[in-house]
Amino acid sequence: MSSAPAAPRSYRLPDLLAVCPFKARFNVHFEEAVSGAQERLIDRNVLKGNQLEVLKQCNGELLCAWTHHYAGLQQLHTVCDFVNLLFVLDTITDEQNGPDALATGMQFLNTLKDDSYEDGSVLCQMTKDFKRRFFPYSGPATARRFLEHSENYVLGFAREAELREQGVVLDRATYEPYRRENSGTRYAFGTFGYVLGMDLPDEIFEHPVYMEMHYAAVDMVCWSNDLYSYDMEQAMGPLHLGNNILTVLQREEGIDLQAASDRVGEHFSELVDLFNDAKARLPCFGKELDEITANHVMAMEAWVAGNLEWSFATRRYFGKNNVKVRESLVVELSPLKVQTE
Repeated sequence: MSSAPAAPRSYRLPDLLAVCPFKARFNVHFEEAVSGAQERLIDRNVLKGNQLEVLKQCNGELLCAWTHHYAGLQQLHTVCDFVNLLFVLDTITDEQNGPDALATGMQFLNTLKDDSYEDGSVLCQMTKDFKRRFFPYSGPATARRFLEHSENYVLGFAREAELREQGVVLDRATYEPYRRENSGTRYAFGTFGYVLGMDLPDEIFEHPVYMEMHYAAVDMVCWSNDLYSYDMEQAMGPLHLGNNILTVLQREEGIDLQAASDRVGEHFSELVDLFNDAKARLPCFGKELDEITANHVMAMEAWVAGNLEWSFATRRYFGKNNVKVRESLVVELSPLKVQTE
């Protein structure tokens, strides 16, 4: 009697850096802007033990420098603290059930929306520090959309915790719009107006062609992040794999891990074509608005390309093998981590 074939212990990544037509650049203010950023977070004592090690491996400041090459010193400083704040929320809620993740999210959301809100938590204080530097320097459209995306993000990661607790894997049609929100990618794009000092009007942001570009860029980030984070998540146990497009594709299409990885590469290329096609069809809005629009388009391209560079520069996904994986594109699956109470 023959035994079932052993599960694969490695998979090959598509070379998204080669497919991506946008070129990343590194922010010249990196060293000055991030000096002490992680230390400030550590001093707040909001993360404990292994959570702190995970944050250090993420190196959110490096992500900001790769994705915001055009940011001035103060703007880079602010987005570094914002991304670290999101990493804190992600790290905390990854270990919570649905109701607890929602409660954590509401601390954050209430602080953003209500100047008088105070619950005495470190998370509340961190959020207050960020909003003091962000909202006074953001235009009205940027600020309003940012708050809308804040709520969508909180509801997204709370729903992720519920699905994880239930062991549910969504179908692709449901997963894609849900992933745009819970990943924080649309949320991070919401800082562009602040960093650029250019308030993109709703008439442009909500234009169908602009939205095609927006969603194509967001999905490029989401699909690539899922591709690169798969090993990290599978090592955490089966419940942590549901929120990943590779799992969704394997379940829905009945394919193996390598085929799912290949499919990500194919779809990334399709998304690039969608983005560039929409960019060519974007109408003119007048000289001043066209300049604002062009800068927001540049910011999307910078985020997509910079995120790819950061994914191999950080140890978040591939640990000490990050440089090796970039060269070989082969990911050796890590053993399952021992779950302790």
